[in-house]
Amino acid sequence: MVLRNEPEEEGPSSGSFPLSGAAPLIFGNENMAFYEHVVITRPDISPAQVDSFVEELSGFLKEKGATIGKTEYWGLRNLAYPIKKQRKGHYSLINIDAPAAAIHELERRQRLSEDVMRYMTIRVEELSDEPSPVLSRKDRRRD
Repeated sequence: MVLRNEPEEEGPSSGSFPLSGAAPLIFGNENMAFYEHVVITRPDISPAQVDSFVEELSGFLKEKGATIGKTEYWGLRNLAYPIKKQRKGHYSLINIDAPAAAIHELERRQRLSEDVMRYMTIRVEELSDEPSPVLSRKDRRRD
């Protein structure tokens, strides 16, 4: 698909976009969505430091108009493959209801952080209050 910048009639009721076939970009709090954000931090930091890091992220997101559903610390887990010469990492999950601009800024900050090895943000239809399957599996192993 090729997008072309075609001149169109401008007017208050035209409703046209500068690029034909392009959707409008929405910034700000108008477009809230649900996200699950998983972050893997370096194994050489303590669980208390991971908790404070997640609290920093939550505070930042709240400043940007987001609400935090739940946060889970999954613990120090083995990685499927080495990342930055590390074989383990601290996993954390954050459920977020936020505008897209806040998520973009969150991901930008995560790219710049030295403590973050990997992160993934997934948009979901709804947020669950139940423990994640990872925590449920951990509880079954203890029994």
